[in-house]
Amino acid sequence: MRIGYLFIYIFFVLTCSNTLAQQLETFYVNDVADKRVQCYALINATVVIDASNTIENATLLLRNGKIEKIGTTITLPKDAVIQDMRGLWLYPSFIDIFSTYGLEASKKQSTESDTPQLQPSKKGALGSNDALNSEVDAVEKFTTQPDEAEKLRQAGIGAVVTHYNDGITQGTGALVLTGNAKENAMIIDAKCTSFLSFNKGTSTQNYPESLMGAIALLRQTYLDSEWYKSYGHKEQFNISLQNFETNLAMPQIFDASNNQIVLRADAVAKEFNQRYYIKGDGREYQQVEEIKKRNIALIEPINYPIAYDVEDPLTADNVSIQELKHWELAPFNLSLLSKNDIKFCITSSGLKNKTDFRKNILKAVKAGLPKAEALKALTIIPAQYIKQEANLGTLQQGKIANILVTDGDYFNEKTKLVEHWVAGTAYPILNKNQIDLRGNYRLMLANNETYQLLIDGDRWEPKAMLLIDTLKKEVAFTQHAATISFVVILDNNPKSKAYIRFVGNCHATSWLGTYTDAEGQQHQWTATKTKDYVEKKDTTKQKYLETPGAIWFPFLAFGNTEQPKEEDFLFKNATVWTNEAEGILSQTDVLVANGKIKKIAQNITANNATIIQATGKHLTSGIIDEHSHIAVQGNVNEGTQASSAEVRLYDVLESEDINIYRNLAGGVVAAQILHGSANPIGGQSALIKMRWGVSYRKLTIENAAGFIKFALGENVKQSNWGDKNTIRYPQTRMGVEQVFIDHFTRANQYAVSKKNNINTRRDLELECLHEILNKKRYITCHSYVQSEITMLMRVAENFNFTINTFTHILEGYKVADKMKAHGVGASTFSDWWAYKMEVYDAIPYNASLLQQMGITTAINSDDAEMARRLNQEAAKTIKYGNTTEEEAWKMVTLNPAKLLHLDQKMGSLKVGKDADIVLWSDNPLSIYAICEKTLVDGICYYDKTTNDTKQTINTTERNRIIQKMIAAKKNGEPTQAAVYIPKIYMHCMGEEDH
Repeated sequence: MRIGYLFIYIFFVLTCSNTLAQQLETFYVNDVADKRVQCYALINATVVIDASNTIENATLLLRNGKIEKIGTTITLPKDAVIQDMRGLWLYPSFIDIFSTYGLEASKKQSTESDTPQLQPSKKGALGSNDALNSEVDAVEKFTTQPDEAEKLRQAGIGAVVTHYNDGITQGTGALVLTGNAKENAMIIDAKCTSFLSFNKGTSTQNYPESLMGAIALLRQTYLDSEWYKSYGHKEQFNISLQNFETNLAMPQIFDASNNQIVLRADAVAKEFNQRYYIKGDGREYQQVEEIKKRNIALIEPINYPIAYDVEDPLTADNVSIQELKHWELAPFNLSLLSKNDIKFCITSSGLKNKTDFRKNILKAVKAGLPKAEALKALTIIPAQYIKQEANLGTLQQGKIANILVTDGDYFNEKTKLVEHWVAGTAYPILNKNQIDLRGNYRLMLANNETYQLLIDGDRWEPKAMLLIDTLKKEVAFTQHAATISFVVILDNNPKSKAYIRFVGNCHATSWLGTYTDAEGQQHQWTATKTKDYVEKKDTTKQKYLETPGAIWFPFLAFGNTEQPKEEDFLFKNATVWTNEAEGILSQTDVLVANGKIKKIAQNITANNATIIQATGKHLTSGIIDEHSHIAVQGNVNEGTQASSAEVRLYDVLESEDINIYRNLAGGVVAAQILHGSANPIGGQSALIKMRWGVSYRKLTIENAAGFIKFALGENVKQSNWGDKNTIRYPQTRMGVEQVFIDHFTRANQYAVSKKNNINTRRDLELECLHEILNKKRYITCHSYVQSEITMLMRVAENFNFTINTFTHILEGYKVADKMKAHGVGASTFSDWWAYKMEVYDAIPYNASLLQQMGITTAINSDDAEMARRLNQEAAKTIKYGNTTEEEAWKMVTLNPAKLLHLDQKMGSLKVGKDADIVLWSDNPLSIYAICEKTLVDGICYYDKTTNDTKQTINTTERNRIIQKMIAAKKNGEPTQAAVYIPKIYMHCMGEEDH
């Protein structure tokens, strides 16, 4: 540490100690008590009060850590310590409201074995789940960390909200200052915010194991806290629920790990009349329209991704197009949010190195973020979020003296941060008192030799040049406060090595010292300023980043630059598969208008419609997949409990799944997205249409019936889950039956209690199950073995309802008569068998036999890849069961529509139905048939010709960004390895890596 810097640092530490002694009167003082009032006058400064107001040559008067006065004509009090801030700018220091500063990282709970943990492990009168940490208060464990505090201060951050980022409910955060004083003096608000997430954190309790389970748990917690407040506290004491309710009065900060979760979190907030301030992941530019429409307030990180090393063509292919594009677009995130009037503040969270904080802010400004908006996002907006605008965010009277001192406009790259005042205590970054030596000097030696010494460059690291005759020599120049030293050869002979060593003291206009010549003799020297340094005006224009590529919807390969629009189409002279009494019609026209089928006939005319010549081609209703697991974010199973009826697949639909587009390319227009088969009672289904590029909630089919996944057999009793999984009930097929009976019995009891007692706790799981009993929700049941199929039908009949669909149902042909009598439908595989013990009796004639019995039968995929070949799967029933072409086609169109209660609007070509239509190049049951065009609601989401164009666009865009990345590497930017990240596909039992 430089000597002058050290002296100044010690002075400020002593000042801090005096301030602390004054503030903490309850503490023992092992010294002479010093109760002097700390008063500072920062004069001659450029004071940036806020993003809209700046005062030149102003004085800021500080007293006891607060701003007392601000202005240009302030009379200075006698006790003020005057500090001349000429040439310096004073900003309100920044606020980071998403931090873990001063807290030890949470550690995963230790477990003696890897057996399932079904109950919470935390001791005390706490909640039912270890991921619920509402009782945690960050302030109780907060300690100042001088090294980390210094990093924050040097990033311009004077206050943070620190919290334990652990669990779904994370307790309260504390607003603390980033000074080095004792914790008592640094805490501004002990409990200023409540934190939440969908991440269970360090909890080892099994539930929840999925994103949909986390959402359900948080929803249930809201309901439980309301019940506890009104009634439950009379029956039990629950610290977690009590604190959760108390914390609702605070600003709610939600940690969203990606931009899809931003929207999911907002949905929960609005359901329970809450306002979340949501920390995103920096990809929110991909969801600007939805975020703006929902008026979501954001906390945005600026941890931009580094470039990939893509010089090797082979490894470059490992990097997806969306990651390439995100690297380019990430710095534009904040400017795009700003242009759309979306409110946000900035956090340093996620930065490995806090020195990147300012660099990345300046990069955002270069990408188009207005400076004023950037300053607001760093100061007043975070203060408003946490209701601390009376204390922080601007430089105004009465506010905490948190002041960032710079030597110019903060948003100018050449500007340096000089010091940081935290609660009236100055922490130097540079030596503010270092004399500005720049200028022209006359250097005189003891023998009256004179030289010109030119000093210019940066004020804090000046450069010196010595003129010897006509020769200019750079001088190794060092400045320590008022002490200077340099070494130079005063001979203009380039071969000379006679180094002369100078040392001395400097003032604003003159220097004096001694020099040691080559023989070791000491002499005196002087230097007198002959010309003041004139700061050169920066005439360079602001450099902006080059315009990036377009944002795609969805943000991955084959995305659209604009959402496709509804059009009117007229298909001419097609072979039309109506799936109605009219059967298959030759040389027939179909008119689509306003998203519906308007007319089916020959020789239709329509002036405003786009005409599609379909001679020799086949036009059908779109394929509907009754059993799918695509488009799900997180695990498709919440199999940690026997029943997870409270979870909802539509909470976790993933609109950015390439399988939606692949389904469209295979003629699939809709699907039931099902929970997995890890437990007897799974979760609530989502019925979706393949609307490529819309947000996740817009995938769902409007006013569709409610469904839920049940499961039987080997999966749910965990017989193939390993020796450790012998704890969760049920463990036998007999136990599975009892799960159903028990839960339906409880659902009936719950309904009676709710009807007769207004104080009954609302239970999301039992509400869903009672919907089944009320025939408002329908069961799709994973099934194989005839005995269990029969068992579930008997259970349903005992509770007076009907099973809607048995899916897989590979032994259905054995009990087809019982199924017909019960009224249940079937959704089966075409020819899967022998892949596990339960399916050894499967036969490829199953679908045809069930249909011949009069059972509504569908062919499903249960597989992301098979879904786009369901037309061929349907054709297999013709081979094995002599099913007619029309009846085979209905197995993937009209029949699944009937099973899903959608046949009034989908599944056939009929006037008035939704225009979910596919144009095929050949008979759709042929292996040679190619899907040429897929319409959903009259919108063309897939077109083969457009697809070919998109292939070219994808390649061109990849190569453009790769060239840009290579150039970035050549310019010295860091890179990361181009590592392949496999896509995880979902199946009944969860994740499967393909």
